[in-house]
Amino acid sequence: MAVRSHLPWPWRAVVATVLLAIVGGMWWWGFDFGQIFGGFNRKEVEARLVSLEGENGRLKDEAAQLRTRSSQLESELAMTAGAQATLQKQSLELMAENTQLKEELSFLQKLLSDSSKQGAVSIARLSIDREREDAWRYSVLIVRGGSPRDEFEGALTLQASLQPEAGAGGASTVTLPDDEPATAAALKLKFKYYQRLEGTIRVPPGSLVRSVTVRAFESGQASARATRTLAIS
Repeated sequence: MAVRSHLPWPWRAVVATVLLAIVGGMWWWGFDFGQIFGGFNRKEVEARLVSLEGENGRLKDEAAQLRTRSSQLESELAMTAGAQATLQKQSLELMAENTQLKEELSFLQKLLSDSSKQGAVSIARLSIDREREDAWRYSVLIVRGGSPRDEFEGALTLQASLQPEAGAGGASTVTLPDDEPATAAALKLKFKYYQRLEGTIRVPPGSLVRSVTVRAFESGQASARATRTLAIS
């Protein structure tokens, strides 16, 4: 006759649960160690992912700061470029003003030296510069010595000797206002002490001005009261 121990069903359930937990733990422990032995450590990978996420956040913050700084530097650069352009413009204006003041000083010195020459007319300054391919800009300062009581009235004529830039062809001349009647009004003279005249001489494209002669005529007179020639090398 056999004697068998009989466990109640609740205890059997507890024992089965414990056995299942032991088997599951062993399986999980074996799975982790299998990953480690096989070259894959899940915990290490998770820790690495957390570290990379933190690094990624830090890099995003740095990128945002760099973008902000870049925008500030671009704005500062634009302001600096604008200030530089303004200073360059002011410098050119001051240079032009300085040149004009020198001309005025020369004019006053000329008047002083010619104070004994009542009514003497002279061309104190003559310059001409290339403005574009088919035009040259001229500037003339004409003065009158002494202490005149009335105004001088008359006109200027300009004669420019031209030469082709490429060296082909012969020399030619352009005379204002004869060759360009539209310039007659700009060449009129009416002043008591001095007058400055500026204008443009149109030339064939590619032509160089080699010399220019300016003559000042008084109204009703056939001979020039003043003449000046400027040679350009």
